[in-house]
Amino acid sequence: MSGSSARAAAITAITNQAPIRNKPGIEKAPLSEIFASHVFSVKVMRERLPEQVFQSVVQAMENRTSLPKEHADVVATAMKDWAIEKGATHYSHVFYPLTGLTAEKHDSFLCPDGQGGVLEAFSGKTLIQGEPDASSFPNGGLRETFEARGYTLWDVTSPAYLMESPNGLTLCIPTMFISWNGEALDKKTPILRSMQALNKQAARVLKLLGKEPAGFISPSVGAEQEYFLIDRNFFFARPDLVSAGRTLFGARPSKGQEFADQYFGAIPERVLAFMMDVDRELFKLGIPSKTRHNEVAPGQYEFAPVYENANVAADHQQLVMVTLKSVARRHGMECLLHEKPFKTFNGSGKHLNWSLGNPALGNLLDPGDTPEENMQFLIFLMAMLRAVHRNAALLRATTASASNDHRLGVHEAPPTIISVYLGDQLTDIVQQLRAGKGVTAKKAPPLQLGVDTLPPIPRDTGDRNRTSPFAFTGDRFELRAVGSSHSISGALVALNTIAADALDYVATTLKRYLKKESGDINKAVTTLLAQMAKAHAPIIFNDDNYSDDWRREAERRDLPNYANTVDALPALTHRDNIAMFEKHNVLSKKELDSRQHIYLNHYVHSLKVEANLILRMGKTMIFPAAVRYQSELARTCADLKTVGYTFDTNTLDRMTALVKQLQDAIEKLERIMTEGLEVPPSEEARFYRDNILPTADDVRCIADQLELLVADDLWPLPTYHEMLFIQ
Repeated sequence: MSGSSARAAAITAITNQAPIRNKPGIEKAPLSEIFASHVFSVKVMRERLPEQVFQSVVQAMENRTSLPKEHADVVATAMKDWAIEKGATHYSHVFYPLTGLTAEKHDSFLCPDGQGGVLEAFSGKTLIQGEPDASSFPNGGLRETFEARGYTLWDVTSPAYLMESPNGLTLCIPTMFISWNGEALDKKTPILRSMQALNKQAARVLKLLGKEPAGFISPSVGAEQEYFLIDRNFFFARPDLVSAGRTLFGARPSKGQEFADQYFGAIPERVLAFMMDVDRELFKLGIPSKTRHNEVAPGQYEFAPVYENANVAADHQQLVMVTLKSVARRHGMECLLHEKPFKTFNGSGKHLNWSLGNPALGNLLDPGDTPEENMQFLIFLMAMLRAVHRNAALLRATTASASNDHRLGVHEAPPTIISVYLGDQLTDIVQQLRAGKGVTAKKAPPLQLGVDTLPPIPRDTGDRNRTSPFAFTGDRFELRAVGSSHSISGALVALNTIAADALDYVATTLKRYLKKESGDINKAVTTLLAQMAKAHAPIIFNDDNYSDDWRREAERRDLPNYANTVDALPALTHRDNIAMFEKHNVLSKKELDSRQHIYLNHYVHSLKVEANLILRMGKTMIFPAAVRYQSELARTCADLKTVGYTFDTNTLDRMTALVKQLQDAIEKLERIMTEGLEVPPSEEARFYRDNILPTADDVRCIADQLELLVADDLWPLPTYHEMLFIQ
């Protein structure tokens, strides 16, 4: 396939590309030496801090308490010395503004000594608090833009680390980011607040069950990350990928993903070299990379970590995205994190696996061998059913974005109706509780394989349901609706808060039932579980979430179905949700209003950027290519007619019609785009959804038809076949 000169040059460069190989011997370094080598970890602190200071830091990390100022000075000095010994010259308070990305400002350790030389200084005050300019970050009306002061505050529970670049190392300190008035301008602060609320309510429930919780009860999180890789030569030849993250034009290739031959297939050598490099960088940062494999679509892959404390997991997930992008560039590739970079192919998500517990208690969502007898498990399970049933609209809102709208509800991702999958055994237990009967549990018989050399294989009590948005997968819940480009913090804050609210209800109600049952815990719990099973069983759905029957059934059950971001986001500021977030001191009404405002603006800006790209690419790349081919056809027809041949002009007629349609569609989109709107963000977002988006899709539809007609040597854009299958 020849293509335009840019496409031909890209293909030549790719076919001559050899996988990057590291220096001899680097692959042989044992994992124990690599892992967390760039982290100011508990192990490093134990070696470098006085015992009293070390114990103070550990206590602050485990119990979420503040660190005395005098101890902060000691920690800062030790952290600075460790970083400088490793080769760092600068430090940065890393924070996570409401852009959903990572932000950082680098400062050197340099301090003039007054004698023409310098000292290397880093105090406890500097470690604990920084002051970046807050005026240019999204704040959703929390502050006037001329008011610039903001603060970063050291999060002692998330370890500092060294970020490596080709020219050196930088000490990075995870921090919260707040305004001068104390409002959360970031993604981290609400996570920490929600974890505190969840710990408080979980402890209340456990105490009523006769258990004295030891230590902080925390959610554990593992966030799987899907992504695409394409060669950078193709990437830079596609203005839509560069500026919007997805292809705004592109016809379906002859071969797609219909054979499922990509899924879990042998990883291409060049991609595997990239993955090994990614793992090595993540290991240095203490990120427990566990799984790597091909995903369903060609050019699509997945990363999965081991579970971690939720706050650390959120920080690490941001680092994963940064690392995937930077290492891909090192290998001459581009990592695409957009939810739907290629139309007609599977999109990418981020599965948020969530459980609750601590080292002393274990996992509170572990059913054990006899879940029907496990009172503690059943209470926490029912609390999660209540949490999701009462707050399905809120969970949906935390996964909403212009990019994720292209993915949710399609046969590759969960639908926009939030439901819970429990599997046969747990669903049966819930139904028995609902009926007020004695509870027994179904046991799954072992699998008989019919091969003499293999013993019977134990079978899980429930299958998996890959169409469910919120599935119980053995000892945890998996929220599968989060977008691949999203920070996990929005969904995580919502999960933590709705779980805290449900456990608050459980503790309050159980206390009342205990009084009614004269302190008989078994009777009180039985009554509570039966009442909750009756109220919240409608959220359970174990069958095909894609079916039309389920949509009708969900409507009958009064489960919300918000098909797009504009419809979903108002849940963030529903009065009940405001009351819940304020009750648990997670987010105020002002902070929730600001987030809704920011996300609506982001939706509008995303569609505006895409529409402008479609206009520019349509007018300057696709339309000229189509007209040139139309001219070639016209000349051919005229030449044949001159020499007396009768020539069928069907192709020319079709080209002429499509060129006219393309011209008209571009003009219509341009006209709508110039209609300037001075309306609230919600109305502007609705206008873009109802007018700009469908008109832009019309332009694409015509252009994609032209791609299948225009001579290949005239087509200006790398095609789906080239980008996805040439590596």
